[in-house]
Amino acid sequence: MEIGLDGIIVSNHGGRVLDGLAHPLDVLPAIVESVDGRGPVLLDSGVRHGVDALTALALGARAVLVGRPQVHALAVAGMAGVAHMLHMLRIELEMAMAQTGCITLPAIDRRLLAPENQLQGPSI
Repeated sequence: MEIGLDGIIVSNHGGRVLDGLAHPLDVLPAIVESVDGRGPVLLDSGVRHGVDALTALALGARAVLVGRPQVHALAVAGMAGVAHMLHMLRIELEMAMAQTGCITLPAIDRRLLAPENQLQGPSI
């Protein structure tokens, strides 16, 4: 941000050739923390469903970008397909928000996510 950036997009550019690198969701919180509110941080990787958007927002992204679903929808049904995909994505996000008790986008935060030690599963 010191060099004049207006914001940051966190992306693995589709991930197809970069599968060995960290997933953008894994590095998003550290990037958001380092930006420290001086500009928006957007996530552009792996957003396929409303829950994906909710997760990115909970980790501090200001917004998400949607690439592959948009291209697939366009290929299948043209502009109407893209409109339908965006409508479905919004409905899924609204349902996820309702299920987590968030009535506004600013209400989405890290408290919605399980602590990391709970994500590992039980020890054997």
